[in-house]
Amino acid sequence: MNDETTTGEHPAHDPDLLELRTPAQFKALGHPVRHRIVNLLRQRPATLGELAAALRAAKGTIAYHVRVLRDAGIVRLAGTRHVRGGTEQTLALVSRGFRLHEEAAAGPDFLVRAALAEMLPARPGQAEHTLLNHLWLTQQEAHALIARLRDLLPPPGRTPPPGGEPYGLLLSLYPADIPTLPPGPSDESAARNSAS
Repeated sequence: MNDETTTGEHPAHDPDLLELRTPAQFKALGHPVRHRIVNLLRQRPATLGELAAALRAAKGTIAYHVRVLRDAGIVRLAGTRHVRGGTEQTLALVSRGFRLHEEAAAGPDFLVRAALAEMLPARPGQAEHTLLNHLWLTQQEAHALIARLRDLLPPPGRTPPPGGEPYGLLLSLYPADIPTLPPGPSDESAARNSAS
């Protein structure tokens, strides 16, 4: 969902990240239109009119979805200004990013579904790389790899650069349900030869 949305073990609690844990929050973020509103507000605060124009949707529709996000504590009113006899509201996210509470009913599958909903087919020549690989790691190696993956992430709240295109990055190290064969005869003889 966001470059800061994570599950699993976390470094020291970051007060700038909203911890997602309630069914209302997951329901709010699980809708595709609301997911897109959150992605827009990650770029900067915006008015209902700006959100409606970016999403090519009716202002009333966007107002409804924003209300759901506000009720769930994800979006806040950032400011108001008077325009042509009315009041224009500017909306913002309540935090610079999110993280899933370790006891939340939704987990990595929530993030995978969010990533799948965003994925577009790559255009010719456009960068894209999706790979599923399996590793056999000790707990110490797994924790070290998680720390290295966190270091690769760009800082949260980064403004899109001119000419930049949006890309999603879903990093997941998870315990896999893969059976393991016992060592075969060739493995055992290789282990004996290397020991001698």
